[in-house]
Amino acid sequence: MNLHEYAPEGTRLGQPSNDNLFTSPEGIKNAQDTGIILEGMAVSCDREHNLVVECGPRRGIIPRTECALGIADGQTREIAILSRVGKPVCFVVTGMDGETLLLSRRAAQQRALSYLLSHLQPGDIIPACVTHLEPFGAFVDIGCGVISFIGIENISVSRIFHPRERFACGQMIYAAVLYTDPETKRVHLTHRELLGTWAENAAQFHAGETVQGIVRSIESYGVFIELAPNLSGLSERRPGLQEGDAVSVYIKSILPERMKIKLTVIDHLRRPTGPPPAPRYYLTEGRIEQWVYSPPCCMSKYIATSFL
Repeated sequence: MNLHEYAPEGTRLGQPSNDNLFTSPEGIKNAQDTGIILEGMAVSCDREHNLVVECGPRRGIIPRTECALGIADGQTREIAILSRVGKPVCFVVTGMDGETLLLSRRAAQQRALSYLLSHLQPGDIIPACVTHLEPFGAFVDIGCGVISFIGIENISVSRIFHPRERFACGQMIYAAVLYTDPETKRVHLTHRELLGTWAENAAQFHAGETVQGIVRSIESYGVFIELAPNLSGLSERRPGLQEGDAVSVYIKSILPERMKIKLTVIDHLRRPTGPPPAPRYYLTEGRIEQWVYSPPCCMSKYIATSFL
């Protein structure tokens, strides 16, 4: 992962540059004076909703109103504090109360949000950490717990019925910036453009091969079977198939000029269990100006995203 200063939570913990500063009074004083963003593990939340944080050999406290942006004015719900227990949290050191560190996650988030809104441009590829999945999309941490969103329609070209078919909570992924909105203080993301074009994905397969796939959609005229997150083929209908089934398929033909792959279902396979496989990324850094999914020779359909 190519991580910036305001990386998602969970990327600093265990790093010597983070952990070593907690081992001495000099390190803690340096952290407070420089305002460096550090991480610790939230181990509990008290009755006043202050977070207790393990900072190496020491303990720290994040007061309730310093636990997250928007807590003080009610824009952020208390669940944002409670749900951090057992997870890494970022913060800056604001002082000491005896041997207890006084910390602010809100200050770290405010700095991260200001940086992201002022520096990110449409098409920028950034790291993110999946925090929460809903039927309509995935919520991701793009820096110090600042949350963004990837709509389900932007996760992959191949249609899915729930983001859990692509992501798992806590998973590190890449995403591309669609646009930033300083007024609402939101960064809007997409993901499918990083998973390759039709031609790039189709190059993995050849006519005459038998490969595995996932049934994604059953229509009156055939069955769409996903070969890769950004590539599906069409098979004739077959009794007993259900959406989500794993199958083996014979590749009859690959037709770039029509952007089609013709398949024949050979057999049912055991349904996938456990977390989804990690995405295969074709792009992980830099900036995209325009992404064209359709092959140049295909005149029947044009799928593209412009970030200009």
